[in-house]
Amino acid sequence: MLKGLSRAGLGSIGSDEHLIAAAGKYGFHTVDIDARGLIDRNGLEGARALLAKYDVAIGSIGLSVEWRNSEEKFREGLSRLADDAAAAAALGCRACCTYVLPATNDKAAHFAVIATRRLRTCAQILGAYGIRLGLEFVGPHHLRTAWANPFLWTLEETLDWIAAIGEPNVGLLFDSYHWYTNGLTVADIEALSPEQIVHVHINDAPDVPVEEARDNGRLYPGEGVIDLAGFLSALNGIGYKGSVTQEILAAEPPAQSPEELLVRSQRAYDRVYKAAGLA
Repeated sequence: MLKGLSRAGLGSIGSDEHLIAAAGKYGFHTVDIDARGLIDRNGLEGARALLAKYDVAIGSIGLSVEWRNSEEKFREGLSRLADDAAAAAALGCRACCTYVLPATNDKAAHFAVIATRRLRTCAQILGAYGIRLGLEFVGPHHLRTAWANPFLWTLEETLDWIAAIGEPNVGLLFDSYHWYTNGLTVADIEALSPEQIVHVHINDAPDVPVEEARDNGRLYPGEGVIDLAGFLSALNGIGYKGSVTQEILAAEPPAQSPEELLVRSQRAYDRVYKAAGLA
């Protein structure tokens, strides 16, 4: 499985170009960045050359379409999505991801109908470029009541929704924090097929009751209580070969410098991959 970096957890890392260089320097294989922006600044061949220079690939792009709010906003973003997908495909990226909040201020059933149609449309556009859409269920308990009406936050519900969307290129963005805050086990991962997983996030949780784990209270891999050895071993066991990308969400900016955080991240990966028998 490929070791990946996002900006979350690296402080003021600077440009995507700097992130790519840093990832290569510290032994990471992928970065989650804006492929279209990289091409706009460097040209297609320049962007390809930069990634090749540091032996780094793009693990995933974010879904730029605003699918949660008005129909007007949603439709405004569709043309950009096609451009984003074309850019990602040109740079060899095959994943685009978005998160699904566990509650909404809309009526949940109506929101589900609208969101299903919109995400199906997004998946169809992405699919035309050979790109998969990953949906991330969000597990922390405090977010389940942060808006008026509960929506979905479990693995089972998300798999059912993916089936209802009905496009073959839709799967999971599977995050260790949400796996943990849902009380899931290694067996739940082992019941999946690798084709159901588009992308993976890794992070850790503090030693507090699971109901008190905050979404913006995440730790670096191996610094908390999540069974990341089991998490990684199970993913490897089912044959997942994609990116495992660090995402550390925190309430306050980190005190350490980006270089110190990169070293911390590198050591964190070494620690949990070794514990999982993958080093």
